[in-house]
Amino acid sequence: MSKGKKGKKGKKLVPKKKCCKSTPRCKRCPIRMLADGRLDPADAKEIFQKARNRKQAKKAHLDLPQG
Repeated sequence: MSKGKKGKKGKKLVPKKKCCKSTPRCKRCPIRMLADGRLDPADAKEIFQKARNRKQAKKAHLDLPQG
């Protein structure tokens, strides 16, 4: 049997815990997911508690969830 890739339709992207500061942003970047509306607000609060992530979100001119 060969190792084939499974379809990507059913796979949900999980955000990274830290922003890697890369440009262009990767698909799992929490900042990109927040801007696209694909990040759950509860997850966003947890991820953006870190100062590094808040700084990168501020650079991207995003409104962060309060909490």
